[in-house]
Amino acid sequence: MEKKISKNKYWIENFDPLQVLSCGQAFHWDMEEDGSFTTVHKDQWTNVKKEGKNIYWIFSEKDQKEEWFSYFDLQTDYKGIIERIDTIPLMKKATEYGKGIRILKQDPFETIMTFIISANNHIPRITKAVKDLSRIYGKEIGEYNGRALYSFPNPEEFSKASQEELRNIIKVGYRDKALIETGKRILSGEFDLAKAGSLSTEDLRKELLDLPGVGPKVADCILLFAYQRMEVFPVDVWIHRVMEEYIFGEKGSKKEIHQKSVELFGKEAGYAQQYLFYYGRAKGIGKEEKKPR
Repeated sequence: MEKKISKNKYWIENFDPLQVLSCGQAFHWDMEEDGSFTTVHKDQWTNVKKEGKNIYWIFSEKDQKEEWFSYFDLQTDYKGIIERIDTIPLMKKATEYGKGIRILKQDPFETIMTFIISANNHIPRITKAVKDLSRIYGKEIGEYNGRALYSFPNPEEFSKASQEELRNIIKVGYRDKALIETGKRILSGEFDLAKAGSLSTEDLRKELLDLPGVGPKVADCILLFAYQRMEVFPVDVWIHRVMEEYIFGEKGSKKEIHQKSVELFGKEAGYAQQYLFYYGRAKGIGKEEKKPR
């Protein structure tokens, strides 16, 4: 039977769950009929909704405010970040459009596995795969709105998955082998999740790139979203289009784009990337002129 939990009301500047959860950094969430969002992190869930200037929050258990505020990075001064990265005219448009974005502090294992699934994929397909993975291999952690909620499988739970199940039931396509092999390396400790966070950004990037299914863009997303390396600037098709059209005025290589991001945004390039990605994708910048890479 579903447990009734009261709503908590807050006023939080520069926070919109719609923008945070739909900007391609996380995939373990549902949009409810009332416009609220239900999301899962480890073995907890929450439901959050913005109405006017108010944020209405339901926690799966009492006294979870601090943990969820940390997950959504609500202690960070994003108003100050926006002022510091506002170095080009385009950024003012992007931050105004996506001013409710926050960079989530995600679980490293889930981030690694879900971003392997994300390679050359679409968000609706990724979110369905993540839900199916959680339902089949994770644990049931509660119920909301008549729907059972499941945690993302940990390395040991994930080890029960077969390549055939991943391809034919979860529908991850060609990524099945990479997921299995990466899961094995993490479970064995060959890639040590506990020690990874203490590595320098470049050393951790090298370790990530050695994992099956992890290329440069996926590695940078993991660095930014799981390890909070805010100097990292992931370059996907939308960022490539935005930078070419508004910064270079012509074609630019990924190396040139990375160099320019450091020049423009410094150690807060990761924040800039999220605003530019959200704005560029929403506006379809360069979509008609350029083919996806």
